[in-house]
Amino acid sequence: MIRKSAEEMADFMMTALKNYFGDRVDSFRIENVMNEPARFRCFWIKFKAYDYFPIILTYDAGSFGCTILMGKYGATLRNSQQWWEKANLDVFLKELKEEIELRIPDKFLKAKGWL
Repeated sequence: MIRKSAEEMADFMMTALKNYFGDRVDSFRIENVMNEPARFRCFWIKFKAYDYFPIILTYDAGSFGCTILMGKYGATLRNSQQWWEKANLDVFLKELKEEIELRIPDKFLKAKGWL
């Protein structure tokens, strides 16, 4: 993936999120794309998860991760896959799902048919 542009990387990740989470995610927006292939790439993907949280996935010069947006501050979602070139996307998505669902009441997930 290293030779891809930041735009292609963002599109790839957005598609992976949509495919994995299905109707549990929506309202995707790609922002702050910087693409200097020989030097630096970054992007943000903002989306809504489980009709409950706004999430931002950030990619910055090889590292990536997700944060729940909460006003001025956010809650970082832990994940063992922190480096794009070494990441196992299946593990990343599974851990992201677990981290998000830990923060949503079971009653809400059941009502939506997600538990």
